Amino acid sequence: MRAHYRDAGLDEGDLAPDPVTQFAGWFAQVRAAGLHEPNAMICSTADEDGRPSSRTVLLKKYDERGFVFFTNYGSRKGRELDANPRVSLLFPWHGIARQVIVSGTAERTGRDETAAYFRTRPHGSQLGAWASEQSSRVASREELDAMFARLAERYPKGEDVPAPAQWGGYRVRPETVEFWQGRENRLHDRLRYSRRTDSDSAGDNDGRSGDGGGWRIERLCP
Repeated sequence: MRAHYRDAGLDEGDLAPDPVTQFAGWFAQVRAAGLHEPNAMICSTADEDGRPSSRTVLLKKYDERGFVFFTNYGSRKGRELDANPRVSLLFPWHGIARQVIVSGTAERTGRDETAAYFRTRPHGSQLGAWASEQSSRVASREELDAMFARLAERYPKGEDVPAPAQWGGYRVRPETVEFWQGRENRLHDRLRYSRRTDSDSAGDNDGRSGDGGGWRIERLCP
């Protein structure tokens, strides 16, 4: 089960000065290619003992501050992020032989930002956020459906549904962002942005700059 990659390569000179601008360009191309749910990303966390866990979540917003998704704060990923805010996000765009890997630190979004996004969700998804105590045990599907039905009676369509206190957003502030392009003979292009620190020399790399003091760009072996 091997795929043979023949897409055009990725050169340092083609990159934007910062990873968010580069991501925006690739994201637009993925959407234009018609890939299903291009905002789906694998979110990997670890608990205080280093035990990892992964799941697919949906990117809802991104800008120079980071990448945002929403969840139940009492879920497994929520509990793990509270104990260990280090997180990895992977966009697996297999249909165009590309991946983006974000590593950074997650912090909760403000309640105003959470409430503003919650109001944009479909009515059923708003009720679902209340009905599900994510990652906790439930006796049966019937119990979950009954909880949803009770909420639907309490908040019929057309009525405002408040955002649950235990539900909200996380913003992942990137420290490294890798752009992966599949190439022939498994000699893939891997270009990684790393956030500069105070200890980085001013003349490192090509002098590209961006948010937070700029970014260093490195090519990695495949």
